[in-house]
Amino acid sequence: MRGRALPIELLPCVAPFVLLATAAGGIWSGGPRPRILPRLAEASALIALLVAFASAVVLAKTGTWNSRIIGLGDIGFSLRLDVISVVMLILVSFIGWVVVRYSATYLDGEARQGAFTGWLCATLASVMLLVLSGNLLQLGLAWIATSLFLHRLLLFYPDRVAAQRAAAKKFATARIGDAALLIAIILLARTYGTTEIGAILSAARDGSGGGLAVAAAGFLALAALLKSAQFPMHGWLTEVMDAPTPVSALLHAGVINAGGFLLIRFADVMLLAPGVLAALVIVGGFTALFAGLVMLTQPAVKTSLAWSTVAQMGFMILECGLGLFPLALLHIVAHSLYKAHSFLASGGAVELIASNRRPGPVAVPKAGAVARAFVLALTIYGIVGFGFGFQHKTPQAIALGAILIFGVAYMIAQGLADAAPKALTRRTIGYAVATSISYFALQLFANWLTSDVLPTVPAPGPLQWALILLAVISFGLVAVVQTMFPLWAYHPAAAGLRVHLSNGFYANAVFDRLLRGWRIRGTEQSS
Repeated sequence: MRGRALPIELLPCVAPFVLLATAAGGIWSGGPRPRILPRLAEASALIALLVAFASAVVLAKTGTWNSRIIGLGDIGFSLRLDVISVVMLILVSFIGWVVVRYSATYLDGEARQGAFTGWLCATLASVMLLVLSGNLLQLGLAWIATSLFLHRLLLFYPDRVAAQRAAAKKFATARIGDAALLIAIILLARTYGTTEIGAILSAARDGSGGGLAVAAAGFLALAALLKSAQFPMHGWLTEVMDAPTPVSALLHAGVINAGGFLLIRFADVMLLAPGVLAALVIVGGFTALFAGLVMLTQPAVKTSLAWSTVAQMGFMILECGLGLFPLALLHIVAHSLYKAHSFLASGGAVELIASNRRPGPVAVPKAGAVARAFVLALTIYGIVGFGFGFQHKTPQAIALGAILIFGVAYMIAQGLADAAPKALTRRTIGYAVATSISYFALQLFANWLTSDVLPTVPAPGPLQWALILLAVISFGLVAVVQTMFPLWAYHPAAAGLRVHLSNGFYANAVFDRLLRGWRIRGTEQSS
């Protein structure tokens, strides 16, 4: 760790500031300038992406470092460059460049295209400042700014009632999360006597902090759960479909990951609070299971993708609760790329399916095929695992792999169905082997990449063992239900359950009642 601030080491700050300059031109220019501003925004996003890759080169040469705080005392601007911030910076800048480029065509001709482009660039810049933050105050301000700028994008069509309702729910949830993060910041600053994130992490890794650090971990967890749309405050994420598609892509592939980033950034602090980690396992695991089942019943593509995001964020929170922070970072990268593509390509996918008026036969697996699929998937997992040193893995990593292989069993079951052709059977088994190899290979890579900045996974205690077993059994049972879903989904006895599932068991209705009477103008003025 070094406390210097050479010009080359401050290169990463170019990425957010060039986007902020473009954002100012769009928001306060007084006119949309549709032909100039989108091109300027795309160029700025591309510059940010190039700067992100250059920052990776700087990190490889200098190692992890923290710049001095530019400001007064512990209050000001500073950067922390490590593997976590560089990976997130590259991810955010790449997703941002794709979304900005896509929105230039998608919103071509819109009366407020200039303002939209400005707020889009401002949101991307605030996320970049968040992941690069070297001190607590900057992190808190960037966290809040991200939410407020996103609020403007969600209300791009202010006359849509559904957009108003979703934005109001997001606004209320975000303010609670902001309060939790600010309390955590105050507790951390008081506990460790500094606002520098690097110094706080070093002290926490040495085991110092006591009760105040545990309390700070609790508020960090609360802020992360609210940011990442965990049950029961998940409803807003499934209702923001009235915003333009680029906003959905940016939200589901970028901003929603801020909760996971917060937990990963303060991993050393989180490990001081085993009870908080256990709560993350429970909430994240339940959210993943709940949202995964609801997703199966959604008829609309974008709504199904939204529920998929809730489930994926739940699984990411579960990984953090198990102490698997390197895998959680890998999960963020993989999910962001997949979900950005899914949202931006959703319209074309619907048209493609609609044009295919002669779909092929559906291979529905029966109970015997499902049983054989699970046995085969676990066998593949065990063989591949031992090839990668299975016996040297932590119990948490082994359990997570078992949960992931349940998804592979679902895929194999399609290939083992009676109506499935042999080509499909061979293909699904090949995918199962490739998935198992990829899991262990990527796990090794993630652990190696983050070995200097993230703590090692602690040995599980009695509570952790109980939660691990509960998670594996729960995900296994749900995987069986999902695999056999076509057999019972249209049975008369399942009709009522299907309706309740499609409505998320009405958990969102409670929040709607609490927000009844809110005026969206009030939230706009507040932001």
